[in-house]
Amino acid sequence: MIPPVPAAWAPLIGPETEKPYFHELDAFLEQAAASGQQVLPPAPEIFRALELTPPDRIRVVLLGQDPYPTPGHAHGLCFSVRPEVRPIPGSLRNIYRELESDIPGFRKPSHGCLESWARQGVLLLNTVMTVPAGDAAGHRGRGWETFTNALIHSITRLPHRVVFVLWGNDAKKKLPLIPTELHRVIVNAHPSPLSARLFLGCRCFSAINRHLIEAGHRAIDWTVPESTGPAPRQGNLFND
Repeated sequence: MIPPVPAAWAPLIGPETEKPYFHELDAFLEQAAASGQQVLPPAPEIFRALELTPPDRIRVVLLGQDPYPTPGHAHGLCFSVRPEVRPIPGSLRNIYRELESDIPGFRKPSHGCLESWARQGVLLLNTVMTVPAGDAAGHRGRGWETFTNALIHSITRLPHRVVFVLWGNDAKKKLPLIPTELHRVIVNAHPSPLSARLFLGCRCFSAINRHLIEAGHRAIDWTVPESTGPAPRQGNLFND
């Protein structure tokens, strides 16, 4: 059920997939699918975020909870949806609202596909990487948390600054894993409509860029282009 870890990530996280907990997680997902449960995102897209953002290009880790539980929405990147999804989910609408107030010139796009961010080095990661259709947090406690702990630990060992952005209580649990001697952490409420009053006004996107610029790195272009076709991968994402 769980696809192989993308080749660029194999040296960092590959050994995790040989551990008993990961085999148990894989067996659980296989059994769930065999029993008729729709597991989201589809298996080939579970590691889509890792495919689009290899470790040598990471500048930001944006951490959410788990994938959207609505069939057809999740495609392996936290908060992002497939380009054709309408209406845009409430959490993502609030993210766009915050961008409009925080980033001069940002214009809300008509779609919710955030792959342009991933290609700039923003790892769009969920703490739990699968969900049963119609049951938010339904795969919590099955082993994904252990895997994403190991993933975050491997990222903290990279030799360049990474800005970790933790949205919501599930993401905040990762805070003790992140050493701040090199890396930076931004903690905010989840952008869900249930906590929007605490999220809106956080100005986290400009804060991310300030941390990157202080480290001599290029800022993220938060523009979400209307065209969602594959964009050419940018060259060096770092100024240093």
